[in-house]
Amino acid sequence: MQVSVQSSEGLERRLTVIVPAERVETAVQERLKSLARRVKVDGFRPGKVPFSLVQRMYGQQVRFEVQDEVVQSSFRDAVTQQQLRLAGTPRIESSSLEPDKGLEYTAVFEIYPEVGQVNLDNIKIEKPVAEVTEADVAVVLERLRKQASEWVAVERPAQDGDRLVLDFTGTVEGEPFAGNEGKQVPVVLGTKTFITGFEEKLIGAKAGEERTLDLQFPEEYHATELAGKPVQFAIKVISVSESKLPEVNDEFAQAYGITEGGADALRAEIRGNMQREMEQAAKRKIKQQVLDGLLQANPLTLPHALVDDEIGQLMQQARDDLAARGAQMANINLQPGMFDEHARRRVALGLILAEIIRKNAFKAQPENLRAAVEAAASSYESPAEVINWYYADRRRLAGVEALVLEDQAVDWVLQNVAVSDAPITFEALMQPAQQG
Repeated sequence: MQVSVQSSEGLERRLTVIVPAERVETAVQERLKSLARRVKVDGFRPGKVPFSLVQRMYGQQVRFEVQDEVVQSSFRDAVTQQQLRLAGTPRIESSSLEPDKGLEYTAVFEIYPEVGQVNLDNIKIEKPVAEVTEADVAVVLERLRKQASEWVAVERPAQDGDRLVLDFTGTVEGEPFAGNEGKQVPVVLGTKTFITGFEEKLIGAKAGEERTLDLQFPEEYHATELAGKPVQFAIKVISVSESKLPEVNDEFAQAYGITEGGADALRAEIRGNMQREMEQAAKRKIKQQVLDGLLQANPLTLPHALVDDEIGQLMQQARDDLAARGAQMANINLQPGMFDEHARRRVALGLILAEIIRKNAFKAQPENLRAAVEAAASSYESPAEVINWYYADRRRLAGVEALVLEDQAVDWVLQNVAVSDAPITFEALMQPAQQG
């Protein structure tokens, strides 16, 4: 078997293979002989069909099958012989079988780039250093109180933060429009849920009062037929209510599962949760810096096949996520270009991290894998069921295993680059995570 390799643009390679005619012909004859022992032909007993008849009836079909199989097997041998690492599925550009020359074909494909020694130059990591203060705990506690608040009717004029229940009718140039009416609609003033001016012009309104609001739809309004147009709303205020916050006492603590220790135990529970969230946020921030540094220090030429495959996966994930949120997919046009940059980042990082893992012979030890699964399951109501769910399917476990190996690679980078402490407040540290 003769093999030659040509380098094309970038990572593309053209592999030409010539397989001796004898190899193909021998395989064809062996296949026909085997077929002759099994084939059924009217007028002949099984195994007694003349070989010449079998050859005439099935020769062309068998030759095509054998040719395809020889291409596949010889391609695998050639790739091994040339020590090529394929990225994506090869494309057979030409194939011919001539009795005197044998089987010749050309396969076109991309190979993986050579990452080589992973460069860590100029990678500097700032480690966030924060603490959970009493003021931070108070902010979360106040948020819990607001979530548990009750609306109590008041007789006074409406203030910012009050909830009004309204009936309204809207018109544009004196004409109604789609969705122009609402009955018993709750509006919390200051939340900016409605168009600009709607909530602001209701401050000072009382229960039973009627008002007319002259407003304008935003230029970027989602209903394009209304965008930028003046609109008039006739409003009737049904009720005005203010928020009444619960006291932080034993009863309040019990609502959050604290059966002993009351408010102090609740505060301790909140602090513990905040501490874990802070540590996770710091770890994510450090990891993000490591990955960004690796990308900048190790530019790679990427195989188009891997990038295209990653784009396909990201698009499918986006479709699944949007569908789960109730989006009408017929109205959403996802384009590959939307995911190109993200896909390239993931492919490049995958290659760099894989090289670090390979060179350091990292392994996902059972105890580390178990710890990662338990950490992932800890936020669920029944952690044991989630743990069993992971271990019931090797593919699910493989995803966690990949993360364990990735974390080992990140830890290796941190051991070999400059790391400095960066003091930061809890709020500032958590802000990116909340936005994300």
